[in-house]
Amino acid sequence: MAGRDTGSGRGRVAVVGTGPGSMDHLTPAAEKAIKSADIIVGYKTYLDLIPELLVNKEILSSRMMQEVDRCRKAVELAGDGKKVALVCGGDPGIYAMAGLIYEVVIENNPDVAVEIIPGLAALNSCAARLGAPLMHDFCAISLSDLLTPMELIKKRIHAAASADFVIVIYNPKSKKRTEHILTARKIILKYRKPETPVGIVTAATRKQETIQLTTLADLDKAEINMQSTVIVGNSTTFSWQGVMITPRGYRSKYSI
Repeated sequence: MAGRDTGSGRGRVAVVGTGPGSMDHLTPAAEKAIKSADIIVGYKTYLDLIPELLVNKEILSSRMMQEVDRCRKAVELAGDGKKVALVCGGDPGIYAMAGLIYEVVIENNPDVAVEIIPGLAALNSCAARLGAPLMHDFCAISLSDLLTPMELIKKRIHAAASADFVIVIYNPKSKKRTEHILTARKIILKYRKPETPVGIVTAATRKQETIQLTTLADLDKAEINMQSTVIVGNSTTFSWQGVMITPRGYRSKYSI
């Protein structure tokens, strides 16, 4: 179900989540929004994953770190009466463009209509590749300190680890930011056993997808990059035949 449509302008911006990358995991609603748009705006890497939907479309692509520019352009075009699809990977409401587009609309043209089209988030697609690691309470923490101070990120890791949440780590590593995942590991080890299962999925559902199942003790040896999502198990998570499972608690209450 798409997000609530707001605004009364003739033009509109549909913020579209395309999921993890493969066309098989793109929702019909997302496909419809892209096909019905006059103009497609997005980060080039994400647009390159859906070439069949861009045929005969006007495309405005840009590089990483230009999110504000993309949103401003999308709102400007919608203000001129265009139907704009602002494309995001994963889900637009999770570390993506949904919040920013509203901020830009509020500041620049409140009459522009906004619709949020959800997509399969990284935590969903990566969890499925790993088995069933998110069956109990979990949280997501981004290690990117571009917009959030590292001290606040550390505080959140301490809180999540001490509360025994399964922890989904977004943006674990980049070319410049290589130590943050090691810092996270060090903090979590204060609360979790070294043998705690950790799953790493890189480029989920894409041709270059890789899946690693390791432990908190050996996380520092794992191959992790900008396309990786890391899932750290809680105190009950276990590994079995190459998958990662967090029990919901049925065994303590029912005969299985």
